[in-house]
Amino acid sequence: MNHNSNNVTSGGKITSGISCNLLSTQTINFIYNNLASWRDDPHRPNESTEDKLNLQLCKYLDSKARNDFPMVRFNREEYQTGQRRVDISASPAKELFIGVTLHTIYDPFLVLECKRLPAPSPDREKEYVTGGKNKISGGIQRFKLCEHGRKLDVAVIIAYIQYNSVRYWHHKINEWISELSKDASADCCSWFENETLGIIEENSVMAISKYKSRHSRKYNNSDMKDVELNHLWVIL
Repeated sequence: MNHNSNNVTSGGKITSGISCNLLSTQTINFIYNNLASWRDDPHRPNESTEDKLNLQLCKYLDSKARNDFPMVRFNREEYQTGQRRVDISASPAKELFIGVTLHTIYDPFLVLECKRLPAPSPDREKEYVTGGKNKISGGIQRFKLCEHGRKLDVAVIIAYIQYNSVRYWHHKINEWISELSKDASADCCSWFENETLGIIEENSVMAISKYKSRHSRKYNNSDMKDVELNHLWVIL
């Protein structure tokens, strides 16, 4: 089966198999390119809580995808390991081959965790990264422990920035990761200095930003392939 990009026609319609990396990349770009229009939608109710923002974003992306990206559906609260749920997932709108594997509408190929910046309370300050020693609530932490996205090599973290600038949060999050890499007892993960977020784009006009990071993973005490996280930030 041919898996090159020529299998994807304009408008997002698939004529044959598509590589998982290509589909994930196209979906990530679709999400990123719609963050500002979602935020600025005059019909969007003014909400600040994470759950309500997640629901709004999921509805908006799924509605936009019907015309602009019809191969994909966006869903709320996809179950992951055990009873854990990721905030939003992307699944095929109809069954299709991704690589050599048949994916149905029940098989997400991309998951999105969403976090507010700042966190809603001081005791959760670093929750974009980690929940700390006794709590697995960190956005990046859950991917490192395979609580989220265990079967996937690429995933997304959305940040709703409610105070301060993207530069402030980029520096702060990288500072937290650097601190974790120097303290083996900080939480239940092994952190490394090279897991900090690299800048892909900071669009001051649209007030959106994109970063990327790679993280080591463990599942049941076994090493797994690193996960690539795409960090898509929108200033609210």
